[in-house]
Amino acid sequence: MSEQRLTEDHAADLLINWELATTTAAKLAAPGPRMKPQEAAAEVTALRTAAESAVGHVHRITQLEAARDLGADSGETVVVDRQGWAKANAQSFRELLAPALAAAVERKPELAKGAGGQGSTTQVFGSAVTGAELGGVLSFLSAKVLGQFEPFQQNRLMLVAPNIVEIQREINVVPEDFRLWVCLHEQTHRVQFAAAPWLADHLKAKITELSTNTMSQADSLPEKLAEALKNMRRRTEQDVAEQGAAPDAGRPASSGAPRNRLLEAIQSPEDRATMSHLTAVMSLLEGHANVVMDAVDHTIVPTVKTIRRRFEERGRSRGPLENLIRKLLQLDVKAAQYRDGQKFVGQIVEAVGMEQFNRIWEGPEHLPTEEELHRPEAWIQRVLSEHA
Repeated sequence: MSEQRLTEDHAADLLINWELATTTAAKLAAPGPRMKPQEAAAEVTALRTAAESAVGHVHRITQLEAARDLGADSGETVVVDRQGWAKANAQSFRELLAPALAAAVERKPELAKGAGGQGSTTQVFGSAVTGAELGGVLSFLSAKVLGQFEPFQQNRLMLVAPNIVEIQREINVVPEDFRLWVCLHEQTHRVQFAAAPWLADHLKAKITELSTNTMSQADSLPEKLAEALKNMRRRTEQDVAEQGAAPDAGRPASSGAPRNRLLEAIQSPEDRATMSHLTAVMSLLEGHANVVMDAVDHTIVPTVKTIRRRFEERGRSRGPLENLIRKLLQLDVKAAQYRDGQKFVGQIVEAVGMEQFNRIWEGPEHLPTEEELHRPEAWIQRVLSEHA
């Protein structure tokens, strides 16, 4: 292991208590539905089977040759409980943030003297996430996530069994159909990264760049926040004066999801460009998966219409506490961005067909910009005109 890797690992463990994050998530996470051991074992087997059979359908819908042999590799599918999902994601966060945390220690060497104490963490990050706070976030999400493809570490698909069983029972749909419906979405993400083997490294590099730049500006963060809040207040007053309503009330439907103005205000122009790029890429990935799901009909999932209707109805009936947490985590903003991605993919496929759309996976230069998400014709002109 290189000296740089040792430094990054040391910094990651010094500044955030990852073990506390994992144990906190495990303690706070609800156990999920009750199942007898034989029922749980049968569910694991059924989920693996559904994951394997989903790949062929994704292959036919996406026309991506990278999917042809993925179905045979069932070892890449891991069925986990909520605690297992939280632990895996804590490890992923650690891996992604290690370079940024090392940069923070390099900028403020006195942090290395704190032996990872709470005071040292607070000194650098202010009100940023501590191990316990991260554990609370992971606990909440661990009860919501049905599945996740992990491209950065072990290149594996995780299916969260208790959540899949709980929602299937709650909305009262056919278990076999619901398992396959969930796996179709998650396997689409696996196929995307197989079709674009450069994509994982590209995303990881951009995330590292953004997080490292943010950490390196820790000294000036309080002043930037104060100035950002002033600017936000002025813009809010202007919005209300101009629209006679709450901010964003007059936003055209095509202008995209609400933006995090505070985050943008404390970032440099370069960081805002990186954030915009990451937003566009994540919107593309989720939007593409949603388009694949829309192509699923009764010949693939016999009760798909019932599943869609009841799943959407469930999403509209969240309680006030869950809505508050989702707002704090900006999950609704992300959902709006992903809807933009779905429109982008759908319009391009309708205009030029799936085969031409698939040029998007050929290299980083073919990825859409955030502006192109709302103007798919601009992406067609920029990318496909090269091959006309």
